[in-house]
Amino acid sequence: MKNRHPLLDRQVELEISGKAAPIRGKLIEFGQDILVLHNGTQFLYIPLIHLQQLRISTREEENKVEIPEMPFEPYNEPISYRKILMNAKGMFSEIYITGNQSIHGYLTTVMNDFFVFYSPVYHTIIVSLNHMKYLIPYSPNVTPYTLTPAQFPLKPSPITLARTLDQQLRKLIGEFVVLDLGEKSNKIGVLKSVDQSMIELATASGNAVFLHFDHVKTVHIP
Repeated sequence: MKNRHPLLDRQVELEISGKAAPIRGKLIEFGQDILVLHNGTQFLYIPLIHLQQLRISTREEENKVEIPEMPFEPYNEPISYRKILMNAKGMFSEIYITGNQSIHGYLTTVMNDFFVFYSPVYHTIIVSLNHMKYLIPYSPNVTPYTLTPAQFPLKPSPITLARTLDQQLRKLIGEFVVLDLGEKSNKIGVLKSVDQSMIELATASGNAVFLHFDHVKTVHIP
């Protein structure tokens, strides 16, 4: 039988990559590569790869909020990152990748090392499995920005999908792409080549910029 994590059902605070402020809540599940936290209003599914530190909360007061039923069915075996993603398909969710921006929409497809997320703002986004910091599923009756299904229909990806992110980027050579939600201007341009671990973009000025493949968090075609 798998050992129970000593902080399970305790009020904790944790630090994750890319987020300055700690996240606080009750530790609900601790799986092989993902944990579940309830912050008093929402469940956060956090891949362990981004967990920098987990500790008892420094705030003495106990959270008296009653924890609702988890949005995904319980498992007979430990939860995992991939299982959570598969269960989240088609459910309105919030994902946090980088910076101060969260993306709201629907997870549509899970591939080997990336998943596809459909957003009213960015439309089809390819997200590296290695770079999602957390996922928050919303209640079934909640929709993005209160949009109706007619205003925001869930569309299949216009992109022909490959099994891996490397293969996917190669399919997009020659396309105008936005990397990492366009957080920096030199991550927007025409994808010129993918050579081993380096990606070449032609930016607005026409200059070539080279980026390391492992640091690409998201890709979308505007």
